[in-house]
Amino acid sequence: MATRQVLVGFPRARLTLTPHSRNLIPPVQRQYRPTFAPQAYQSTRWASQRPTNIHQRAGREKSRNPLRLISRQGWIIIALSAIVIIVLKDSKKEERSLVKPTYASHKEMLEAAKEIAQILGQDAVTYDTHVLQHHGHSDWSTSNSPGRAVAVAYPRTVDHVSAIARICSARNVPMVPFGAGSSVEGNFSQPYSGLCIDFTYMDKVIAFHPDDMDVVVQSGVNWVDLNNQIAHTGLFVPLDPSPTATVGGMVSTNCSGTNAMRYGTMKDWVLNLTVVLPDGRIIKTRRRPRKTSAGYNLTSLFVGAEGTLGMVTEVTLKLAPIPKETSVAVVAFPTVHSAAAAASKLIRSGIQLAALELMDDEQMKLLNTHGSDAVRKRVWDEKPTLFLKFSGTTKEAIKSDVSRVGDIVKPLTDSKFHFAKTKQDELDLWSARKEALFTMVNTRPKGTEIWSTDVAVPISRLAEIIEISKRECGSLGLFASVIGHVGDGNFHVSMMYDPTNSQQKQAVAKCVKNMMTRALEMEGTVSGEHAIGIGKKECLVDELGEETIGLMRQLKASVDPKWVMNPGKVFDWMR
Repeated sequence: MATRQVLVGFPRARLTLTPHSRNLIPPVQRQYRPTFAPQAYQSTRWASQRPTNIHQRAGREKSRNPLRLISRQGWIIIALSAIVIIVLKDSKKEERSLVKPTYASHKEMLEAAKEIAQILGQDAVTYDTHVLQHHGHSDWSTSNSPGRAVAVAYPRTVDHVSAIARICSARNVPMVPFGAGSSVEGNFSQPYSGLCIDFTYMDKVIAFHPDDMDVVVQSGVNWVDLNNQIAHTGLFVPLDPSPTATVGGMVSTNCSGTNAMRYGTMKDWVLNLTVVLPDGRIIKTRRRPRKTSAGYNLTSLFVGAEGTLGMVTEVTLKLAPIPKETSVAVVAFPTVHSAAAAASKLIRSGIQLAALELMDDEQMKLLNTHGSDAVRKRVWDEKPTLFLKFSGTTKEAIKSDVSRVGDIVKPLTDSKFHFAKTKQDELDLWSARKEALFTMVNTRPKGTEIWSTDVAVPISRLAEIIEISKRECGSLGLFASVIGHVGDGNFHVSMMYDPTNSQQKQAVAKCVKNMMTRALEMEGTVSGEHAIGIGKKECLVDELGEETIGLMRQLKASVDPKWVMNPGKVFDWMR
């Protein structure tokens, strides 16, 4: 016969042991395992003992609970009244969040800047016209606005940034964070004027934990300088954006660069953030372990937000081991399509490339005529060219990868495969890729502007979209080139045009719009690494839809109800 025992702490649960089970479990190891059958029995027994007469049950409950005396009509009236009150409260909240933002006048903005100068020091705020122009306009972007900030502030601590936010929020003064000014979609433009906050002097390494492979830095730290400082420990930040970029800007745009194929983007390397919210509050998004599932992922909310939700002041970054061995190789192809097709094959091959970059024939011509002395040590084939970076633990492993790459690309090109034989060769070959944007800017004809933008698509569609985009841009009769991080399906198009020529400007704009539309048709994105800024707001709506943008607006309104944090970026207040 089965034995039942009460499980301590669970009065309705029963433990069942049968004679057969007693023989299976040794005396020392014997244990009682709960079954669900006794629970079902208890539930059935409890239900069978309940009054079966509905009127009888109702009578008992009424006598015990005076609220039962209220009629059904009374309860309906109470419920409807509660609903009306809740709706009215919610509508008032919604009205407050949807009120069109109003900003301070020019005079009031100057008063706010003077108040900030009293706290930070007079030398920490400037009104110089040339400085304002530098902080409000980008020479390598067409996404600029005519407005300029009334002043530029230079905080040195988190408390300085908090004070700036409190004053600007109280006075309805727009705040525009500024890192290195290397973004290309108007991310730091000032369409509503306001105050520009430059983090140049917040460039300290706060804490370095080599055993934990992470580092805590202020947002004004330059990533190249940081890597140089910690190189002796065998660790580095594996991102590779513009060499001028600072950590705060890298976080705000979720940047990547040439190493994204192997190491991912900025979001993959941020452990936590210290953020000053629009009203001056200071928050830390999480603690320092490599993983956590505690609460909302606020870190990811601020990565890529372009300073529209708050100002990033401190960043904890994961670090990676510096590869023991590295090398670089380049190979030219007869067409852009064949180069992109080769890139797709290499990606699918499983070879662990550190980077895979594409430069078209126009870029290669620039290298031969305007490259640096190191780059012009050799004569480049003026054809679409792939730049490959290898990394590994041994030279033999890298040689094996190089050999496999050669076998894969051989059917697609007759050009010679150039492999760096020394560290200097490696540096010179890769410099050609890294100098591309700066070479274009420096050789731009006077009076012209560069329209540089990017998209990303699934790898299988890469060759097709690059070929079509290259052909369409080339048909304009203007300088147009394709360059990209093809290892992760991301590429850039740059075109030079005369901004005073409306026909040229419209043709370039149409070409860019077509490229965005094409990328979306291929299930891609309108921005692989440049973010949205003011240049791609309409395209973002095409990509995500009004409902998703509406949710972003709600998030923005809840964190920044006055809409003073970098307004006009990513999306507008209302369409």
